[in-house]
Amino acid sequence: MLKKYEIVNKIKTLRFFANDMSQQTLAELTGVSRQTINAIELGKYTPSLDLAYKIARVFELTVDEVFEYKEL
Repeated sequence: MLKKYEIVNKIKTLRFFANDMSQQTLAELTGVSRQTINAIELGKYTPSLDLAYKIARVFELTVDEVFEYKEL
């Protein structure tokens, strides 16, 4: 039987602990729209590997510390 997975993230929490960083600020730092950041936070959009690295670098973390490939 094929297992199902989803990618979950900690972006909203990380933004909160980064002086309550706005979605707009994170978007500007990573070169995407605020709507893209919102969609990623809500799990409606999976970022490219390039974008995942950019997001992780903003918070000075690894991709694995920001995103998790979770079994359903």
